[in-house]
Amino acid sequence: MARPRRIVLVRHGESTGNVDDSVYEREPDHALALTQRGRRQAEATGERLRELFGDEQVSVYVSPYRRTHETLRAFHLDSGLIRVREEPRLREQDWGNWQDRDEVRLQKAYRDAYGHFFYRFVQGESGADVYDRVGGFLESLFRSFEDPDHPPNVLIVTHGLAMRLFCMRWFHWTVAEFESLSNPGNGEVRMLVLGDDGKYTLDRPFDRWRDPEPYGVTG
Repeated sequence: MARPRRIVLVRHGESTGNVDDSVYEREPDHALALTQRGRRQAEATGERLRELFGDEQVSVYVSPYRRTHETLRAFHLDSGLIRVREEPRLREQDWGNWQDRDEVRLQKAYRDAYGHFFYRFVQGESGADVYDRVGGFLESLFRSFEDPDHPPNVLIVTHGLAMRLFCMRWFHWTVAEFESLSNPGNGEVRMLVLGDDGKYTLDRPFDRWRDPEPYGVTG
């Protein structure tokens, strides 16, 4: 099994929806573009990624949303060194189709009270639903490591929730641990690094907004 040395997770740059939540009433979530600031964030992240990868091959997976594709393009990676696959399972959490701003704000308040992992939006998904599809993607990713010529790097361009749930699934974090974590910022990177012991570690933790509150002991 040719496991990659690095698995790099990147959140898309700032989108129009990040600065004006009324845009969801006029445009589909998947069609939202990056702002100028978002493009600058992505370009800055791209500089770091090009230095990190050097002349090594990279297997790239990208969410099918416009803002993630625009983020990936802004990285300006060498097209001869990357293999890009669009992966629908890495999309943003579904919150419904045309979103009424006031209704979404109310549901976000319900979610904060109920719990981000279990609360399901009326026309959309819960965090648990996203966890399941991210888990399915992980199974496919593991199978790809069976290729003896698998690149030494994996790059995943996705969304903040998917990044946290990917790490939750990979490192077997509890729901309570997940609930305590904040989303990474736009254009932020987290990297799983393969150590000499054959285990992956996270290069830096997600910020916490509270201490975990588990129902019981695990592990």
